[in-house]
Amino acid sequence: MKQTPRTRKINETAREAIASILLDEISDPRLDLVTITGVNVAPDLTTANVYVTAHGEQDRYAEVLAGLESAKGRIRSLLGKRVKLRLTPELRFFIDESVDHGMRISEALKDVPPTLAEPGTVEGDPGSDADVSDIDLNG
Repeated sequence: MKQTPRTRKINETAREAIASILLDEISDPRLDLVTITGVNVAPDLTTANVYVTAHGEQDRYAEVLAGLESAKGRIRSLLGKRVKLRLTPELRFFIDESVDHGMRISEALKDVPPTLAEPGTVEGDPGSDADVSDIDLNG
């Protein structure tokens, strides 16, 4: 879907409203520490894809999706009251795995051996800025 200022505003407003609803109105313990990372509302306003992430392991995602599915009707009803649109979109929930993917990349980069690091970034490396102060330029 092409992003226009109107669709971006609708998506962001829906994201904020759903996050607020989950925080204030829904008391399902399966939905603790759930973050709404994005919402994409269809141009005809009939459906909204809601992307979520949760603190925990992969098995927690099935629990979160089950909790969201059971609360879907209430969330949609409250969304309709908070966001004034011609139609209240049907909500479809998806796990946003980009956060997990980013964390895996970050962890992998922590384990880069010094021999693969960029020259000048490791202490003791001849190209490192750390050794520049030890050089006597006067002869």
